[in-house]
Amino acid sequence: MAGKDRVTMSQKELRRLHFVRNALGKVITQAEAAEGMGISERQVRRIAKRVREEGDRGLIHRSRGRASNRAIPVQVKTRVLDLYQRKYPDFGPTLASEKLFEIDKIKLSDETLRLWLIESKIAYRRRKRRPHRERRERRARLGELVQTDGSHHDWFEGRGPKCVLMGYIDDATGRPWGRFEPYEGTLPAMRSLRGYIERYGIPASLYLDKHMTYRSPKQQTIEDELAGRRAKSQFQRAAEELGIHVIHAGSPQAKGRIERLFRTFQDRLIKEMRLANVCTIGEGNRFLRHYLPHYYRRFGVIAAESGDLHRPKPEGLDFDRILCVRSERVLRNDFTVMHGGKIYQVLDNIRARKVTVEERIDGTVVLRHGELKVRWKPVLIRPRQTKPKLWNRVLSVRRARVPARNHPWRRLAFTPGAVKVKRPLTTTT
Repeated sequence: MAGKDRVTMSQKELRRLHFVRNALGKVITQAEAAEGMGISERQVRRIAKRVREEGDRGLIHRSRGRASNRAIPVQVKTRVLDLYQRKYPDFGPTLASEKLFEIDKIKLSDETLRLWLIESKIAYRRRKRRPHRERRERRARLGELVQTDGSHHDWFEGRGPKCVLMGYIDDATGRPWGRFEPYEGTLPAMRSLRGYIERYGIPASLYLDKHMTYRSPKQQTIEDELAGRRAKSQFQRAAEELGIHVIHAGSPQAKGRIERLFRTFQDRLIKEMRLANVCTIGEGNRFLRHYLPHYYRRFGVIAAESGDLHRPKPEGLDFDRILCVRSERVLRNDFTVMHGGKIYQVLDNIRARKVTVEERIDGTVVLRHGELKVRWKPVLIRPRQTKPKLWNRVLSVRRARVPARNHPWRRLAFTPGAVKVKRPLTTTT
């Protein structure tokens, strides 16, 4: 058949065939053919012998068209594709190959799985093309700069409540840390910062955005501008009291490491928690304790310079007094304080116009006058205020009442010599 006589060659093989034909026709020597093809004379003699016996087909490698001896069996390929469609339909090839090895004990490279998916026309998640940005070099040492932010996402995929991941990542090494919180606010931010400090120490600086939790939206007054003061949020005040330099990013791209960490977690972490059946915030925080070190070993980098700039917790430092929401309130004449819609009865006889209310991250409330801790109790029964009812006051004119004939007023009016008094019309409100 004509199909059997057809020989398909690459450009390299066509070039070799040209030199071999010239060598067989005595146009050039075998040494010149070897120099032109970049091989040894022995190899030229071997190829020339095969071409002389088999024709042009003798130049083609014997293994062409044959399956590799290291090829993965078809049964394994079929099983992998079936597992991918059933268990990992929204996984990328890299994460899917890792899970196939960890859970299903099938060792497979991500590139092999990707080629199988393309061959079988199975859609898989692809990375989006990223815009071009100028590279910023990492900080040199561990703890020199830590990026932090909160990520709002359905982390439990409907199995539990929606929450926020308060994440931290070291700029020099990419070491992550995180904690799930019900919302992104001052107290959750302080709670996560305390967890990071207890785990690694106090960092030199924090890089975060301009969320009102981290930067006060209050405008400067004329007095503040003249004094050089700037309004601070409670979180910023607490960080500076701990000796942490706070840097506010001008855009999300400026703190790209934490943003990329969240994007990776929204792909990988939620699937890991799905496989582990994590459904609550408490379970999620316990899951992060062993997952984040594993993630760091897998994706972390080595800092450019040795040394750790994290400072250990100083002796005698009271975290509870620093990591809290501090506010001043007026002490009333009845020794009560109003805060957050609640009334607190001060039990100590103090001479003060104002007291400081500390709302701590564990939910407790502490009242202070200077450095003195004030005893208090909550006022459970509040006095009921009665608001006056506002009636619609309508001006009405009543008809004058006509007195009876025997009324004293009539008798007085007809008495000789009496002065008759005309009674005016009466109005009622």
